[in-house]
Amino acid sequence: MISESEVIQIEKKANDIRISIIEMLVKAKSGHTAGPLGMADIFATLYFNVLNHNPQKPSLPARDRLILSNGHICPVLYATMAHAGYFPVQDLMTLRQFGSSLQGHPHREWLPALETSSGPLGSGLSQAVGMALAMRMDAGKEKPNRFVYCLMSDGELDEGNTWEAIMLAGKERLWNLIAIIDRNNIQIDGYTEDIMPLEPLRAKWEAFNWHVLEIDGHNIEEIVSAIDQGKAIFDKPTVLIAHTIPGKGVEDFERKYEWHGKPPTKEEGDKAIAELKTHYAQ
Repeated sequence: MISESEVIQIEKKANDIRISIIEMLVKAKSGHTAGPLGMADIFATLYFNVLNHNPQKPSLPARDRLILSNGHICPVLYATMAHAGYFPVQDLMTLRQFGSSLQGHPHREWLPALETSSGPLGSGLSQAVGMALAMRMDAGKEKPNRFVYCLMSDGELDEGNTWEAIMLAGKERLWNLIAIIDRNNIQIDGYTEDIMPLEPLRAKWEAFNWHVLEIDGHNIEEIVSAIDQGKAIFDKPTVLIAHTIPGKGVEDFERKYEWHGKPPTKEEGDKAIAELKTHYAQ
């Protein structure tokens, strides 16, 4: 359960994260806009309510693992980590600069708090399956009190190796693995159902022995409740199909696949930030 006051605080965090995303992209003059804005509510919920983690001790052995498979939405990961205390918020302005630890795709060797490097789509779930298996092996007969969370895009489900990982996780009944799909219905060339239709998506995951939950990816209570339910399943992995609005929070960006892979200009960014600041008192 999550209280109403906690929900409000997470919503405000998500709004702050969106503002940071716009500021980062404007400064970098490159990067992805729609996906990061759309996933801000989920990342804020994970880092400020769900995850067992410690920004002062990022290598804590007992921590949960978070894998970002679709590495191109890393502005939301970086912004959330900064607001959670992993590094100074002002460092976000170095996004995509030469020598920065905040590369255009996550690079673990340059930002050690990351669990993996990511960029090639479709690889993250395989990495998460390996981690979940290792946790189970380390725990022996005991149930590991740690979880692996794998954040994925819907577009990367076009990749065949994703389905190999889905099949193995179902076969191994990896109950300590929770995948979260950003079901925003867009990819760089257009709408997912025009390029490579994914539906019936729920039935496909269920066929591979996954516990499937569909949620509003902007409803904090639904996100927390679904994760709690997934953690209570002990015979199969869980996937949350999170229906999100790409570009969420900025009317000019919402639901437009054209914003998948381009940054706002200074003028567009100023307008977006002004709009976001009307949502909550800053």
